[in-house]
Amino acid sequence: MKKFSIAIHGGAGTILPALMTPQKELAYRTALNEAIRQGSNILEKGGSSIDAVESAVISLEDFPLFNAGKGAVFTNTGTHEMDASIMYGLNLNAGAVSGVSHVKNPVTLAKCVMEKSGHVYLSGKEAEIFAELNKLSLEANAYFYTEERFKQWQDVKDSDTYQLDHTDKSEQGEKKFGTVGAVALDQHGNLAAATSTGGMTNKKFGRVGDTPIIGAGTYANNDTCAISCTGHGEYFIRAVVAYDISCLMEYKGLSLQAACNYVVKDKLVKFGGEGGLIAIDKYGNIELPFNSDGMYRASLKEGESPVIAIYK
Repeated sequence: MKKFSIAIHGGAGTILPALMTPQKELAYRTALNEAIRQGSNILEKGGSSIDAVESAVISLEDFPLFNAGKGAVFTNTGTHEMDASIMYGLNLNAGAVSGVSHVKNPVTLAKCVMEKSGHVYLSGKEAEIFAELNKLSLEANAYFYTEERFKQWQDVKDSDTYQLDHTDKSEQGEKKFGTVGAVALDQHGNLAAATSTGGMTNKKFGRVGDTPIIGAGTYANNDTCAISCTGHGEYFIRAVVAYDISCLMEYKGLSLQAACNYVVKDKLVKFGGEGGLIAIDKYGNIELPFNSDGMYRASLKEGESPVIAIYK
């Protein structure tokens, strides 16, 4: 039996102490601690990594300050379009959804797609029909409404621009990539990864980022690593970030640390890609690299206390 490990993130970007109240920082830290405890409790009892990452991400989706699930941002038409994915390193099985508006926990729908649909990726209203058939929790628009997200949308809804995860128009320069995710290694040596997001404020035309794209925003392979990304999705798609790290380990023999540092701090930076990721390898090593000012993150190894951090 192997020692288990787990890591989570709640988004990266321009996250600075000067832009954070003590009350909000405490709320974020409390939420990160709760999420990693939810996942680690499953691992501690000998449960699977796939269940652990789902549980951790559900906890983050249910917390309204993160841009996923209940805290999802508004689209240009005033709706919510959420994306999620999950992957199991044991057999490379994966599930993903995009553009769902009423599913309480999109990560659970992604897992259901993986386990019950015979497909990898479902989208839009048809994905919600699949959720309903499988008796997943659906919510009305009001459930996903938060005053903070509504104000963000009001600032830009009449323009042709979109916002990343800005919290306040007056906070010039603040830029957060709102995604949540988890990666885990269980006692049986199996890796898993999951990612969920509400996307970009004021997004149009059914825009989809890297979160539901297997290999871009999420990847897990027992031979290498498990990855969940957060950042400017278009760049992460073009760089196939999650799979690229696994490839560098599998084909070039790089360590998890070396592969993560090259992709996040060199390759992405060179063509303007900002963000970060969480990663675990088959030995339980954890890496949490990012090239932005901060990333909401937490990690825990068996027998140790959780490490929770926000800033660089």
